[in-house]
Amino acid sequence: MAKPISIEVWNPSGKYRVISTKPMPGTRWIRLLTDQDCRVEICTEKKTILSVEDILALIGHKCDGVIGQLTEDWGEVLFSGLRRAGGTAFSNMAVGYNNVDVNAATKYGVAVGNTPGVLTETTAELAASLSVAASRRIVEADQFMRAGLYDGWLPHLFVGNLLKGQTVGVIGAGRIGSAYARMMVEGFKMNLIYYDLYQATRLEKFVTAYGQFLKANGEQPVTWKRAATMEDVLREADVISLHPVLDKTTYHLINKDSLSIMKKDAILVNCSRGPVIDEAALVEHLKVNPMFRVGLDVFEDEPYMKPGLAEMKNAIVVPHIASASKWTREGMATLAALNVLGKIKGYPAWSDPNRVEAFLDENSPPPSACPSIVNAKQLGLPSSKL
Repeated sequence: MAKPISIEVWNPSGKYRVISTKPMPGTRWIRLLTDQDCRVEICTEKKTILSVEDILALIGHKCDGVIGQLTEDWGEVLFSGLRRAGGTAFSNMAVGYNNVDVNAATKYGVAVGNTPGVLTETTAELAASLSVAASRRIVEADQFMRAGLYDGWLPHLFVGNLLKGQTVGVIGAGRIGSAYARMMVEGFKMNLIYYDLYQATRLEKFVTAYGQFLKANGEQPVTWKRAATMEDVLREADVISLHPVLDKTTYHLINKDSLSIMKKDAILVNCSRGPVIDEAALVEHLKVNPMFRVGLDVFEDEPYMKPGLAEMKNAIVVPHIASASKWTREGMATLAALNVLGKIKGYPAWSDPNRVEAFLDENSPPPSACPSIVNAKQLGLPSSKL
C-alpha cells in the first residue's frame, strides 16, 4: 500500500507526532502521551506485519517518535527515514530487539527502547503451562474429546508423566528461567538442575530453603545442582525449559546431537527465541520418538513452522503468547510509550530497566525518565537516579 488505509488519531492538535504501528492493549499509554502534548496516530491497517514501505508511509515528513513491533524490520532505511522526519525516538513493544539494527539507530541519533521488567512472571507462567500440558498430554486429550472419540475410561488412555519428584532442567537461569524454576520446584516439588554461565545464587538459596521446609514437615526435600555443561542438563532432566539469549553461540543450541542425548520421554519447552532450536531436526526427533514431547511458543522462521511440525501430536504449539497477559501487555505498551516520550522530552535513561514498578503505578505520575534505552550509552544519554 502507498499509504495506510486506516489511522486512528488522538489529540489531533498535539505538538509532537508519535506513531504506533499497531493498536496496543489498554489506554493509559495513549493518555500518557496526549497529556504531554503528543498527537498519537495508531495504524489500524488490517495487516499483521507492516513492510518497511508501509512504515515509511506512516512516518511521513514529520514524526517525532515511533512505537513499533518485533515483527518489523527496523534498520538503515527506517531509521534514516525517521531521522529525516525529525524523529529521535523508537521503542519496540517487546523486551527483545533482534529485529532492530541498534548501530543504524545510533548512527542516526535515534534512541532505541525496549520493555523489560514486566514479562518475567508472565513468560515463566506460560513455560510452566506448556510443561504441564505436555507432561499430561492435555492438548491431545482435548482434541480426542472434541472429535467424539471418547467412549469410556481405559487404563492406558493418554498416560503421561508425573512431575512430582522428577528433575526440571533450566538452560539460562536469568530472571525468567529462575522464575520458571521456582514455579516448578515449589509447585510440583521437582528437583532442579540448571546451566548458566553465571551462578544463580538467589535461585539456589530458594531451592535450599524450600527443601529444608519440606524436610521439616516430614516430606522428601527437593535438591538443586548447577551443571558444568548444558549436556549434563539434557541428559539428566525430565523436563527442560530453554531461557537463553539468542546470539551466535545459542543459534541451534538444540540440534540433532543435543536432542539425541535427552531422555526418550523428556519434555522440551521453548519460550525464548525460535532459532535456539533447529526446528527441522526437532521434527525428525518427534517422528521417531513418540513419547518425547515439546511445547513451543516461538519458531525458527516465525510466523511459519517447519514442514511436519503442525502434524506432530507430541508437539504443543502456541502463537508467541508468552507475554500475553493483560497486565503485562498493557505494561509493555506503557513502557514503550514512555521510552518515546522520555526521549522527545529530553529525559534521562532510567538506571535500572528491570525495576519499572514506578512507571506502572496508575495512581501516581511516572518518573521523568525513559524506562529502558538500549543504546543510551552510545548516544551519551544521562542516567537517572532510582
